Amino acid sequence: MELLNTLTDVQAPLVDVWGYPLSFIELVGTVTGLVSVVYAARAQVLTWPFGVVNVLAFMIIFYQVHLYSDMLLQVYFLTVTLYGWQQWQKKKADSVRIAWLSARQQALAGAMVVGGTLLLGAAMQRVHVWLPQWFVQPAAYPWADAFTTSASVVATVLLARKRLEAWVLWVLVDAVSCVLYFQKEIRLMALEYVIFLLIALYGGVQWYLMLHDETRVRFR
Repeated sequence: MELLNTLTDVQAPLVDVWGYPLSFIELVGTVTGLVSVVYAARAQVLTWPFGVVNVLAFMIIFYQVHLYSDMLLQVYFLTVTLYGWQQWQKKKADSVRIAWLSARQQALAGAMVVGGTLLLGAAMQRVHVWLPQWFVQPAAYPWADAFTTSASVVATVLLARKRLEAWVLWVLVDAVSCVLYFQKEIRLMALEYVIFLLIALYGGVQWYLMLHDETRVRFR
């Protein structure tokens, strides 16, 4: 039990990386997250099993650093990750194709992000008052945390459905997360999100090219 506590404690350093005490749980979350996003950018199904491990690791980390919106987001991520895994494993003829959302769907997605940010941000400002036995400290950066949570919720569904707008949202989420995690001194995760940002840009371009190629083949 003591070993398990040590492995899951974000404050228990495993190695020192350029003066930064890196914990085992942060290392696992970082590596599996990077691998998962690379596979997602390539539209490969292996993104999902690596995503499961990443979600569980981040859930533990976010609880310990009082980013409660992000912690709760991981529960949702786990559900959608399993859904995406099932969707992408379908036979080729039945598989989900890369596509854009309609204008109406884009407006709905945007409204969900904005509405979710407002509702969740307001709730996270008070969660330590409502549930002090579980959330001892006030939420850190509740509004930025709420935005990344709400946008990630929508982006994950769009990713599972292979909609290009997923990458637009991931670019925004990753940019805000870089700053947020640096401020919380989770430096390796902050660096990871810089890499995520670059991969999101790459993924958007790759999916756009895949869509263009599929469209050209279908209409020959």
